[in-house]
Amino acid sequence: MSRSASPFSPKLILAVLVIGAGAFLLFLYAIGAGWDGREDRNGGSHAAANGLNGFAGLARLLEARGYDVSLSRSQARLQDKALLIITPDVFSADGEEIAKIIQARRYAGPTLLILPKWTAGRADSVRNLNVPRGWVVLGSGVAPDFVGQIPGLKNDEIKLGKRDRWHGLDLQGTLPVPEQTLAMHGAGLAPLISDRTGDSLAGYLNDAGVYPYLAQAAGISPNDGNDSRTDDSLWPVVVVAEPDLMNNYGLADATRAEAAVALIEVTLEDYDLPIVFDLTVAGLGRSENLLTMAFRPPFLAATLCLILAALVIAWRSFRRFGPPVAEAPSFAMGKEQLARNSAALVERARRLHLLGPPYAALISARVAVALNIREADLGAREAAIARVQAVRGLPADFPERAEALRNARRPADLLRAAGALKSIERTLVQ
Repeated sequence: MSRSASPFSPKLILAVLVIGAGAFLLFLYAIGAGWDGREDRNGGSHAAANGLNGFAGLARLLEARGYDVSLSRSQARLQDKALLIITPDVFSADGEEIAKIIQARRYAGPTLLILPKWTAGRADSVRNLNVPRGWVVLGSGVAPDFVGQIPGLKNDEIKLGKRDRWHGLDLQGTLPVPEQTLAMHGAGLAPLISDRTGDSLAGYLNDAGVYPYLAQAAGISPNDGNDSRTDDSLWPVVVVAEPDLMNNYGLADATRAEAAVALIEVTLEDYDLPIVFDLTVAGLGRSENLLTMAFRPPFLAATLCLILAALVIAWRSFRRFGPPVAEAPSFAMGKEQLARNSAALVERARRLHLLGPPYAALISARVAVALNIREADLGAREAAIARVQAVRGLPADFPERAEALRNARRPADLLRAAGALKSIERTLVQ
C-alpha cells in the first residue's frame, strides 16, 4: 500500500533545498570572514589601498617578482617567520602598539616599518570629481609623532623638509614632491638611502645584531659575531622614513621602484621568507573565530567532508524506490479481524486438530445447499453428495475426503484434506 504521489516536483524541492543550503552556508561564511561592509580601499596608507599613499602597487610588484606575498588582517600572524611590513596611518597610528610588535619580532623574523606622511581624503567624496574607487586627494605632509617610541630611535629626530635628490643601494633619483620629504637625523639608524646631507630616508636599526648584507648595502662594517656584546639571533628592523620611496605615488618612477625592491631584498638578507603586509595597525584587523577556522586549513577538509555527507544523504532521500509506503493499521477491522483473532487463539492453544470436523461440516452444508439436498443427517447428506458426483461422472469420494479431514491432526494433513474438499466444492458448485 502506497500513499498518493506528492503534489510537488522532486526537482523543484531539490532546487529549493540546494539554494537554501547554499544561501545559509554563504551567510555563515560572511559572518566568519567579517563581511561587515567596510571597504579596504578607504584612502588609507596600507597594502590594500590603491590611492597614491597606498601600497597595493608594492604588493603586486613583489608578487610579480616571485615572492610569496599576503595581506594579513589577523594579529596572530604578527609572529610569523616572515618579512612583516608595517604601514601605519599618519593620525591613527599607536606608537606603543607598533613598538610592542617590533620588539616581539626581534627573534621571529625581519620587520620593515614604513612611516606615514601624507594626509589624504577620498577622491570620490569630492563633488563633480568622477574617479575610480579608492583614489585619494593628497593634502600636506606631516611628520609622525610616534617615532620616538620605537626602541632604538628615542634620540633620533624626524624632519619634513626639502630634499632634491636621494642616493643609496647603488641607485639615485628624485622624489615626487621634493619640498615635503621625510628624513631622520641621528645615530639610531644606519642609512641605506639618504639625502645629500646624510639624513636617512631609509635605514636599519643600529643595534647589537649582526646584519652583513645590510651593513654592506650601507657601506659600513658589520658587527663582529664573536663579540660578546652582539646577538646574532636578532632579526633586522628596517625603517623607511620617506614613504614615497615605496608607495603607489613613488612606484610611478622606475628607479624608485627598483630601490623599493632592493630595500626588500637587503632586509630579507638572502633568506627565502614569505612577505606579509600587516593591515591590523591600519585598522583593518579581524578577529579569528571558529566559523572562520572551519573554512581554513587544516579544518577545511573536515568541513568539506561534512558538506559532502549532507549532499549524499539528500541525494539518497531523493533516489528512493517509489513513494513512501503507508503504515498498516495496528488492528484489522470487521470479519478479517475476527478471523485473525480466532486463528491466533487456535494457534496459541495448539488445537489445530479441532478445525477439521467443523470445516468438513461447513463444506458439506454449503455443497448440499447448492445442490438442493435437504438431508439433515451428516452421513446421509455426504452420501447424497457422492451420488451427485457419480451421476456427473466424477469420483464419488466426498465422504472419504470429509472423513480424512475429520481425522487429520498435523497442519500439513489438515491443509491437504481441506484443499481436497474445497476442490470438490468448486467442481460441483459452478
